[in-house]
Amino acid sequence: MKMLLAVLCFAGLSLCAFPASAADGRAAISGRVEAARMVLTDIMDTPDQAIPNYLMQQAKCVAVFPSVKKAAFLVGGEYGQGVVTCRTGHGWSAPAFVQITGGSFGFQIGGQATDLIMIAVNDRGFQDLLRNKFKIGGDASAAAGPVGRNASASTDWKMNAELLTYSRAKGLFAGIDLAGAVVNQNVDATRTFYGTAYPFSQLLEGRVPVPHDAAPFVRTVAKYFTTVNK
Repeated sequence: MKMLLAVLCFAGLSLCAFPASAADGRAAISGRVEAARMVLTDIMDTPDQAIPNYLMQQAKCVAVFPSVKKAAFLVGGEYGQGVVTCRTGHGWSAPAFVQITGGSFGFQIGGQATDLIMIAVNDRGFQDLLRNKFKIGGDASAAAGPVGRNASASTDWKMNAELLTYSRAKGLFAGIDLAGAVVNQNVDATRTFYGTAYPFSQLLEGRVPVPHDAAPFVRTVAKYFTTVNK
Protein backbone atom coordinates (compact mmCIF):
# COMPACT_ATOMS: atom_id res chain seq x y z
CA MET A 1 0.00 0.00 0.00
CA LYS A 2 2.79 2.43 0.84
CA MET A 3 4.41 1.73 -2.50
CA LEU A 4 1.10 2.35 -4.31
CA LEU A 5 0.61 5.68 -2.56
CA ALA A 6 4.16 6.71 -3.41
CA VAL A 7 3.58 5.90 -7.09
CA LEU A 8 0.28 7.80 -7.16
CA CYS A 9 1.84 10.84 -5.47
CA PHE A 10 4.72 10.84 -7.92
CA ALA A 11 2.31 10.61 -10.85
CA GLY A 12 0.32 13.58 -9.59
CA LEU A 13 3.42 15.70 -9.19
CA SER A 14 4.94 14.71 -12.50
CA LEU A 15 1.95 16.05 -14.41
CA CYS A 16 3.04 19.53 -13.40
CA ALA A 17 6.76 19.03 -12.97
CA PHE A 18 7.52 18.33 -16.63
CA PRO A 19 5.44 20.78 -18.72
CA ALA A 20 5.19 20.18 -22.44
CA SER A 21 5.64 23.90 -23.03
CA ALA A 22 9.29 23.79 -21.98
CA ALA A 23 10.36 23.52 -25.62
CA ASP A 24 7.85 25.99 -27.10
CA GLY A 25 8.86 27.71 -30.32
CA ARG A 26 8.32 31.36 -31.14
CA ALA A 27 4.88 30.77 -32.69
CA ALA A 28 3.65 29.06 -29.53
CA ILE A 29 5.02 31.86 -27.36
CA SER A 30 3.36 34.48 -29.59
CA GLY A 31 0.14 32.52 -29.14
CA ARG A 32 0.59 32.76 -25.37
CA VAL A 33 0.92 36.55 -25.65
CA GLU A 34 -2.29 36.69 -27.69
CA ALA A 35 -4.06 34.42 -25.19
CA ALA A 36 -3.04 36.80 -22.40
CA ARG A 37 -4.53 39.70 -24.38
CA MET A 38 -7.81 37.84 -24.83
CA VAL A 39 -8.03 36.95 -21.14
CA LEU A 40 -7.51 40.56 -20.13
CA THR A 41 -10.03 41.83 -22.69
CA ASP A 42 -12.71 39.35 -21.62
CA ILE A 43 -12.33 40.26 -17.96
CA MET A 44 -12.12 44.02 -18.38
CA ASP A 45 -15.15 44.12 -20.70
CA THR A 46 -17.30 42.81 -17.85
CA PRO A 47 -17.46 45.81 -15.47
CA ASP A 48 -18.98 43.97 -12.51
CA GLN A 49 -16.13 41.44 -12.64
CA ALA A 50 -13.32 43.77 -13.71
CA ILE A 51 -10.31 45.11 -11.86
CA PRO A 52 -11.24 48.38 -10.09
CA ASN A 53 -10.50 51.69 -11.80
CA TYR A 54 -8.23 52.99 -9.05
CA LEU A 55 -6.02 49.90 -9.35
CA MET A 56 -5.79 50.26 -13.11
CA GLN A 57 -4.52 53.79 -12.62
CA GLN A 58 -1.97 52.87 -9.94
CA ALA A 59 -0.66 49.59 -11.35
CA LYS A 60 3.09 49.40 -11.94
CA CYS A 61 3.08 46.03 -13.73
CA VAL A 62 0.52 43.55 -15.04
CA ALA A 63 1.18 39.83 -15.43
CA VAL A 64 -1.31 37.49 -17.12
CA PHE A 65 -1.10 33.69 -16.93
CA PRO A 66 -3.64 32.21 -19.37
CA SER A 67 -4.83 28.68 -18.62
CA VAL A 68 -2.74 27.73 -15.61
CA LYS A 69 -3.06 23.96 -15.41
CA LYS A 70 -3.92 22.12 -12.24
CA ALA A 71 -3.53 18.37 -12.12
CA ALA A 72 -4.23 16.24 -9.11
CA PHE A 73 -4.26 12.62 -8.07
CA LEU A 74 -3.92 12.59 -4.29
CA VAL A 75 -1.27 15.28 -4.68
CA GLY A 76 -2.10 18.44 -6.62
CA GLY A 77 0.01 21.08 -8.26
CA GLU A 78 -0.20 24.09 -10.55
CA TYR A 79 1.96 25.19 -13.44
CA GLY A 80 1.47 28.16 -15.74
CA GLN A 81 3.29 30.32 -18.25
CA GLY A 82 2.71 34.07 -18.16
CA VAL A 83 3.42 37.40 -19.79
CA VAL A 84 4.28 40.57 -17.88
CA THR A 85 4.56 44.23 -18.89
CA CYS A 86 5.38 47.27 -16.73
CA ARG A 87 4.57 50.95 -16.90
CA THR A 88 7.45 53.13 -18.10
CA GLY A 89 7.93 56.83 -18.74
CA HIS A 90 6.83 56.33 -22.36
CA GLY A 91 4.05 53.76 -22.10
CA TRP A 92 4.09 50.04 -21.29
CA SER A 93 7.14 47.86 -21.76
CA ALA A 94 7.86 45.03 -24.14
CA PRO A 95 6.65 41.83 -22.48
CA ALA A 96 8.81 39.54 -20.41
CA PHE A 97 7.99 35.89 -19.76
CA VAL A 98 7.44 34.27 -16.39
CA GLN A 99 6.20 30.98 -15.03
CA ILE A 100 4.36 30.11 -11.85
CA THR A 101 4.38 26.86 -9.92
CA GLY A 102 2.59 25.86 -6.78
CA GLY A 103 1.36 22.85 -4.88
CA SER A 104 -1.58 21.77 -2.81
CA PHE A 105 -2.21 18.58 -0.87
CA GLY A 106 -5.43 16.75 -0.27
CA PHE A 107 -7.54 13.88 -1.48
CA GLN A 108 -8.40 15.13 -4.96
CA ILE A 109 -8.62 13.64 -8.42
CA GLY A 110 -9.14 15.70 -11.55
CA GLY A 111 -7.80 18.73 -13.36
CA GLN A 112 -8.79 22.26 -14.30
CA ALA A 113 -7.45 25.31 -16.13
CA THR A 114 -7.50 28.74 -14.51
CA ASP A 115 -6.54 32.19 -15.76
CA LEU A 116 -4.42 34.20 -13.33
CA ILE A 117 -3.68 37.92 -13.20
CA MET A 118 -1.06 39.49 -10.96
CA ILE A 119 -0.70 43.25 -10.46
CA ALA A 120 2.28 45.01 -8.92
CA VAL A 121 0.76 47.95 -7.06
CA ASN A 122 3.95 49.71 -5.99
CA ASP A 123 7.68 49.86 -6.66
CA ARG A 124 8.32 46.92 -4.32
CA GLY A 125 6.06 44.78 -6.47
CA PHE A 126 7.93 45.95 -9.55
CA GLN A 127 11.23 44.94 -7.94
CA ASP A 128 9.76 41.52 -7.15
CA LEU A 129 9.09 40.95 -10.85
CA LEU A 130 12.67 41.89 -11.69
CA ARG A 131 13.97 39.05 -9.52
CA ASN A 132 15.02 35.78 -11.02
CA LYS A 133 12.68 33.96 -8.64
CA PHE A 134 10.42 34.80 -5.70
CA LYS A 135 7.87 33.08 -3.49
CA ILE A 136 4.49 34.71 -2.96
CA GLY A 137 3.82 35.18 0.72
CA GLY A 138 7.49 34.67 1.52
CA ASP A 139 9.76 36.85 -0.58
CA ALA A 140 6.86 39.00 -1.80
CA SER A 141 3.71 39.98 0.06
CA ALA A 142 0.47 39.50 -1.83
CA ALA A 143 -3.27 39.80 -1.29
CA ALA A 144 -6.41 38.74 -3.10
CA GLY A 145 -7.43 41.71 -5.22
CA PRO A 146 -10.79 43.50 -4.99
CA VAL A 147 -13.21 42.99 -7.89
CA GLY A 148 -15.54 45.38 -9.74
CA ARG A 149 -14.78 48.61 -11.60
CA ASN A 150 -16.26 50.69 -8.79
CA ALA A 151 -15.11 48.56 -5.87
CA SER A 152 -14.00 50.64 -2.91
CA ALA A 153 -10.35 50.82 -1.93
CA SER A 154 -9.13 48.64 0.92
CA THR A 155 -6.51 49.91 3.34
CA ASP A 156 -5.29 46.38 4.10
CA TRP A 157 -3.55 45.73 0.81
CA LYS A 158 -2.34 49.33 0.55
CA MET A 159 -0.42 48.89 3.79
CA ASN A 160 0.84 45.35 3.31
CA ALA A 161 0.66 44.04 -0.25
CA GLU A 162 3.16 44.40 -3.06
CA LEU A 163 1.12 42.26 -5.44
CA LEU A 164 -2.62 41.76 -5.94
CA THR A 165 -3.73 38.43 -7.36
CA TYR A 166 -6.82 37.30 -9.27
CA SER A 167 -8.16 34.12 -10.84
CA ARG A 168 -10.84 33.25 -13.37
CA ALA A 169 -12.26 29.76 -13.66
CA LYS A 170 -15.54 28.74 -15.30
CA GLY A 171 -16.39 32.41 -15.88
CA LEU A 172 -15.98 33.47 -12.25
CA PHE A 173 -13.42 36.24 -11.65
CA ALA A 174 -12.26 36.80 -8.07
CA GLY A 175 -9.29 37.66 -5.92
CA ILE A 176 -7.23 34.63 -4.95
CA ASP A 177 -4.69 33.73 -2.30
CA LEU A 178 -1.58 32.43 -4.09
CA ALA A 179 0.57 32.14 -0.97
CA GLY A 180 3.28 29.56 -1.50
CA ALA A 181 3.32 29.81 -5.29
CA VAL A 182 6.72 30.48 -6.85
CA VAL A 183 7.20 32.88 -9.76
CA ASN A 184 10.39 32.80 -11.77
CA GLN A 185 11.69 34.27 -15.00
CA ASN A 186 11.39 32.17 -18.14
CA VAL A 187 14.74 32.87 -19.78
CA ASP A 188 14.21 30.25 -22.49
CA ALA A 189 10.95 31.83 -23.67
CA THR A 190 12.55 35.28 -23.62
CA ARG A 191 15.48 34.06 -25.73
CA THR A 192 13.17 32.28 -28.19
CA PHE A 193 10.83 35.25 -28.58
CA TYR A 194 13.46 38.00 -28.88
CA GLY A 195 16.37 36.04 -30.28
CA THR A 196 18.44 36.99 -27.25
CA ALA A 197 18.01 36.52 -23.49
CA TYR A 198 17.42 40.15 -22.56
CA PRO A 199 17.68 40.82 -18.81
CA PHE A 200 14.27 41.42 -17.27
CA SER A 201 15.32 44.87 -16.13
CA GLN A 202 16.06 45.84 -19.73
CA LEU A 203 12.65 44.62 -20.90
CA LEU A 204 10.46 45.86 -18.06
CA GLU A 205 12.12 49.26 -17.81
CA GLY A 206 11.20 49.88 -21.46
CA ARG A 207 14.67 49.67 -23.01
CA VAL A 208 13.64 47.10 -25.65
CA PRO A 209 11.18 47.96 -28.46
CA VAL A 210 7.83 46.16 -28.38
CA PRO A 211 7.84 43.44 -31.09
CA HIS A 212 5.08 43.59 -33.69
CA ASP A 213 3.30 40.45 -32.48
CA ALA A 214 3.35 41.66 -28.86
CA ALA A 215 1.94 45.10 -29.68
CA PRO A 216 -1.77 44.06 -29.38
CA PHE A 217 -1.17 42.80 -25.83
CA VAL A 218 0.71 45.93 -24.79
CA ARG A 219 -1.96 48.17 -26.37
CA THR A 220 -4.67 46.28 -24.49
CA VAL A 221 -2.90 46.81 -21.17
CA ALA A 222 -2.45 50.50 -22.01
CA LYS A 223 -6.14 50.78 -22.92
CA TYR A 224 -7.39 49.57 -19.55
CA PHE A 225 -4.56 50.47 -17.19
CA THR A 226 -4.76 54.20 -17.75
CA THR A 227 -2.42 56.82 -16.31
CA VAL A 228 -3.37 58.50 -13.06
CA ASN A 229 -5.21 61.74 -13.73
CA LYS A 230 -3.52 64.71 -12.10
